[in-house]
Amino acid sequence: MSTLVLLHGLGANGRVWDGWPQPRLAPDLAGHGSAPALPSYTFSSMAAAVAETMTVRREVALVGHSLGGVVALELASGKYGVQVESVIALGVKCTWSEDDLGRANALAQKPVAWFDTKQDAAARFLKVSGLQGLVDPSDRAVEHGLNELDGRWRLAMDPGTFGIGAPDMPALIAAAQADVVLARGEHDPMNTTEELQELHDQVVTINGLGHNAHVEDPERVLSIR
Repeated sequence: MSTLVLLHGLGANGRVWDGWPQPRLAPDLAGHGSAPALPSYTFSSMAAAVAETMTVRREVALVGHSLGGVVALELASGKYGVQVESVIALGVKCTWSEDDLGRANALAQKPVAWFDTKQDAAARFLKVSGLQGLVDPSDRAVEHGLNELDGRWRLAMDPGTFGIGAPDMPALIAAAQADVVLARGEHDPMNTTEELQELHDQVVTINGLGHNAHVEDPERVLSIR
């Protein structure tokens, strides 16, 4: 039986998968939660950082959301000593304009923002991670996504992660040594079914769900497997 490994999206952390059944592994991506920051962020460096934490390296099934979906595809290339059998890449943004990349790079250059209250920091975490309205401010994912120092609060996330850039999806899919499914929630504004179908022949659209389909309805995403 495959070991299920779950990779979160930009701004979130491994605790966002707490609603998923055990057994499974849900590491923090580099620069998120308790995972160390990197000098610079590429899909390759983030995949390598995940591989270093994995205690299981054979018969692995990956489910990755957004950024985590791209990292999952990179891991499936076989370059990191992990034998990946299947990948579900959920909610990946495939089309990036120059404006999109410019905004992301600008965010990556901003200094860390500090907040006087945990409540304000939690609100910022929920906005950055896209979990507003889906996750309560008291949720463990929020707690794990904040750091406190001398009575002030910040996001645990390294702002530099915003600058990772756009994925080369055709190359990632072609290099994957695993069964790949591209998935999206019906109401996900980050992509369209048509975009995904142009990239790959295995595409699943989950009716009624949005970008964070894995949080909205874990069982329906898990059923794709």
